[in-house]
Parts: sequence; structure tokens; C-alpha cells
Amino acid sequence: MGRHSQKSDRGGALSSDSTGSPAVDEGNSRATEGEPASVVATGIEPVSDKPTGGLAAFFGDDETLDSEDAASADSPETVAAQASTRQRPARKKRSLFWRALGVLGELLITAGIVVGLFVVWQLWWTDVVAKQEQAAAIEEIQEDWGEAPVKIGTPRYDDPPAVPHPTEEGALIGLMHIPRFGVDYVDTIREGVGLKTVLDTGAFGHYPDTAYPGEIGNFATAAHRQTYGAPMRDVDQLQVDDAIIVETEDAYLIYKVSDSYIVEPSQGEVVAPVPGDLEAEATERYLTITTCHPPFVSDKRWVIHAKYDHWVARDDGIPEELAK
Repeated sequence: MGRHSQKSDRGGALSSDSTGSPAVDEGNSRATEGEPASVVATGIEPVSDKPTGGLAAFFGDDETLDSEDAASADSPETVAAQASTRQRPARKKRSLFWRALGVLGELLITAGIVVGLFVVWQLWWTDVVAKQEQAAAIEEIQEDWGEAPVKIGTPRYDDPPAVPHPTEEGALIGLMHIPRFGVDYVDTIREGVGLKTVLDTGAFGHYPDTAYPGEIGNFATAAHRQTYGAPMRDVDQLQVDDAIIVETEDAYLIYKVSDSYIVEPSQGEVVAPVPGDLEAEATERYLTITTCHPPFVSDKRWVIHAKYDHWVARDDGIPEELAK
């Protein structure tokens, strides 16, 4: 790290002042008048102003130290080390391009984190929230309607009881049971197909201007296949003759799956009074469910059609299909 500092304390060194100089024999010494006095050798060595004993003998004289230091300072190794230290290249300032590239990289990393969080929220958290909302709503509805007797009710083939026709977006219509998705599977059915008011709550939405449950015509509904509770996540598992049950305050209405296919979103004939035929007049009771396809792309619609089969009064018990 640089040169070695010399000792500033000369401890034990002698000085040649008037009080410390050795005595000189007058008989052997003469001084010419007007000339400086000189010391004549009498067997006593002249006193040097250089230290000769004590610590001086250990450290040597100043000239020796100075000359060694000078030699050390002038040695090739020292010169090379000093040159290396002096000639270290200064860090170059980054150009505008590289600074801009660094900023862009940081922005891309931030954007990646934001996109990742959005995906987690969209694919997972919306399911959690929607299912919690559905569970709370279903519990409240069942408490309001009262529990059905825990027994198999008698199937009835006469006209089912009429249901209210709510027009307010999000108003309750009934509950949807699909045993193929699990014996405990149940979801709310609400008026309208608005995203925030109905579908994003995890509910089935009723297409306005289509029939209501149990009526002649097509009771048409829509539901999410992914995110927001995904009530139709397992649509591909449904089979012909599977039961789809609509529960109202007074009855269970049992429909049986009759058809399943994929269409373009613009094919509105699937919710016509007679599914697939915009001109025909309905004489039967149908149920239709539309959902997105394929998952996470959703540029098509998967359509399920079902035909009404029978009904069971709620105060008489539950349908056999819900007991399996």
C-alpha cells in the first residue's frame, strides 16, 4: 500500500553540540589566528554527527535508510505496482442505450409479476370468492324455503306449479342440481346473463325472453365453465338421460339430457322456444344450458339440451335422482 514510513525517533543517537563534544588536548592543537579552529588527531577519532552506537547501530544511518528506500522506490516491481494502480481504467459511464435497456428490463419484470398475479386472481381467487358467495346464498335460500322431507317423493306428470317471473337483473329464480357433478352439487339460478350481476357471482343466468322453469318452451340458461366458481367446469361429463333438476320454492322439476354440441357464439337459435328452430312453435318443455368452450379460450359455446320429464312437490320429499 505505498512506501514504508521511516522512524522519526532517533533514540540513542549522539549530537555534536558544545556541551556534548569530547575535550581536545591543547598541547597538541594550535589555532591560527583568524582561521577556524580544527581538531588535530590525538588518538581520539573525531566525533561524527552521525549516530554510531546504541539504537543507531541497529537501525543504521539515515543515508543507508534513505538510499535503501530510494532503491526500493526505484525498483521495477515498485514502479510496476504504482503504474498498475495509476493506470487502472476508470469505469465507463453506461451509454444512453444501455441505461434505457436496463429500464426496459425492469419494466418487463414488473409487468411479468403483475400478469402473474392477475392470472392467480383470475383462475383461482375468483373461484374461491364465487363459491363462498354461492354457499352463503344457498344456505339463506334453503332456510327461507324450509327443508324438504328426507324421503323419496312421488313423481308427478301433471302440469307443474307456476313460478314467479322476476324481471330485475340478479333476482332469484331457483336452484340448479346436476347429480352427475356430485350428489351435493347445487347452484343458484338468477334472472339475466350480465357478468358482474349474475354470472361472475357463480350463478346460472336466465336468458330474458325465454320460458321459466316448468313452462312450455325453452328455459334457457348460461354459466361459466372456468373462473368465478365454474359451475359448468365438467360439462364434458354429462351424458344423455342424465338428470338436471331445477328446484323452486314449491317443486323439483326434473329434466333429462337429450343433446350436446358445440356452436358459434352467434348461433342464437339454440335458445329458441324449440331449440335449433327459430320458426317452430313450442309444444314441449325444454331446458338449455350454454357455457364457454374450450376452457381459457372461449371462442365457442358448448350447448346442453334437456327435456322435461316430471316433477316432485317439495313438501312430499326429494326426487329419486337426488338420492342416488
